[in-house]
Amino acid sequence: MEELQGSQTQSSLGQEDENEVITESSAFVKGEPAPEFCSNPPKVDSEVEVLHEKVTKQIIKEGHGQKPSKYSTCFFHYRAWAEKSEHKFEDTWLEQRPIEMVLGKEKKEMTGLSVGVASMKAGERALVRVGWELGYGEEGSFSFPNVPPKADLVYEVELIGFDETKEGKARSDMTVEERIGAADRRKMDGNALYQEEKLEEAMQQYEMAIAYMGDDFMFQLFGKYRDMALAVKNPCHLNMAACLIKLNRYEEAIGQCNTVLGEDENNVKALFRRGKARATLGQTDAAREDFLKATKYAPQDKAIAKELRLLAEHDKAVYQKQKEIYKGIFGPRPQPVPKPRNWLILIWQWLLSVFYGLVTLFKRERHKSD
Repeated sequence: MEELQGSQTQSSLGQEDENEVITESSAFVKGEPAPEFCSNPPKVDSEVEVLHEKVTKQIIKEGHGQKPSKYSTCFFHYRAWAEKSEHKFEDTWLEQRPIEMVLGKEKKEMTGLSVGVASMKAGERALVRVGWELGYGEEGSFSFPNVPPKADLVYEVELIGFDETKEGKARSDMTVEERIGAADRRKMDGNALYQEEKLEEAMQQYEMAIAYMGDDFMFQLFGKYRDMALAVKNPCHLNMAACLIKLNRYEEAIGQCNTVLGEDENNVKALFRRGKARATLGQTDAAREDFLKATKYAPQDKAIAKELRLLAEHDKAVYQKQKEIYKGIFGPRPQPVPKPRNWLILIWQWLLSVFYGLVTLFKRERHKSD
């Protein structure tokens, strides 16, 4: 990733920093956007794996690495439906806030889900079916989420990753320093994966790092502790933006940059990356605004100057193209067509002019003689 200069002078956005990710090249890595959850349970053709008498699993996307061990702290996204019912309920993964669950210490209604999660690898997506006995039970739930009585559940789960903690210590039980430290370790793991071009895996690490510093946690921080947390959290958002740009997921990259700019409206890297994403989406005016604002705080930066130059060249090419299009539509201005001459009329006009000249000359000579 592009970096800022030192304390007194700002360095080029192309320089490297040990707490950040290396600069992305101008040629983006091709990749598919992360699959989005459907409004209904997806149809899966993979083999059904029986995990428990009341729990089965079908893999949607293979994961990598190891499975979590007992008392691991797992981070995952999920959406759930009450099977054989139009009712569905969902959780906060839509807000990019991973759910946290300590295996072996989960809530009673999540027992079946924990069985499914414990069988998954990091990065794996699966369809987990849970009988009502290991879900919300005979009575269901009349609060959030609102689950019908005796509802068999279908979970679409993506395991982002997990932390190995022998004592099963959840984030809520950690001190401020412990949470920031755990997040920083995740960020560094993500940076190492980015270096290896493992972008999806890197983003999983960044997302887990961010999960340690959710809104409820940040709201309680002031002074140096908030600065410490932001020093880890903001780079994670920026690094995720760099990954998303390489994967051609520009709208998501803009969202990550917006999060940083919400905390620091003059953050040069956030402005720069948002400008690159906007420029690629064709939002040239908004991109130019971001680059110009970034230039105020890094006036000597060559990367920003290059992007502004590319925008100018793009605008010039668009103007020339539009000029050619309009020229083809309207064509050149028509030239007046000369009318064909009638030689008889021209001769007649000449004879009349000669006759008129002779008459005038005769009258003039007669007047002199008188």
